[in-house]
Amino acid sequence: MSSFIEEALKQSCETLNTFISDKNTALNLASAIDLMSESLKNGGKILSCGNGGSMCDSLHFVEELTGRYRKDRPAIAALGMGDGAHMSCVANDFGFDQVFQRNVDALGKSGDILLAISTSGNSQNILNACESAKKWGMKIVGLTGKSGGKLAATADVAIVVPSQMTDRIQEIHIKCIHIFIEGIERNLYPELYS
Repeated sequence: MSSFIEEALKQSCETLNTFISDKNTALNLASAIDLMSESLKNGGKILSCGNGGSMCDSLHFVEELTGRYRKDRPAIAALGMGDGAHMSCVANDFGFDQVFQRNVDALGKSGDILLAISTSGNSQNILNACESAKKWGMKIVGLTGKSGGKLAATADVAIVVPSQMTDRIQEIHIKCIHIFIEGIERNLYPELYS
């Protein structure tokens, strides 16, 4: 049993080290933070979406912004697209590929940000949400993995985790999400970090 555990930890460490060693990683993370911070400073909001574990990550991102991360500060405008009633209604009436798109159409506006999470980069409901975001003049931050998929080509800033394994990709995504939150806080409330 211990060899399985050690191997899992080594794989996780190797994925993170490969991610860190790419010179574009820090630049892309900083660009994503700048996009989100600028939107928030100008009265915009961040919408986030994902499927399965990526939905959990998208909701985790939002609750840390609207609630609290490390220190007390005002709530930050963010909305996770994970309402079960909305999703079952839209899936039943229009199809599952529109569950996030309908939210973006209802709530998105120019200057807002869409955080789109898909480990493959090819989830159709995520891509449809991105299509609507572009239509409304929103910017897109994409968290993806593998080859980046169509999401990497669609996003204004794409952060691609170099792994073929969904769980390893998601482990890095949550690190990115925490970096986003801290970066947003540092930009909006620098006194928290002085």
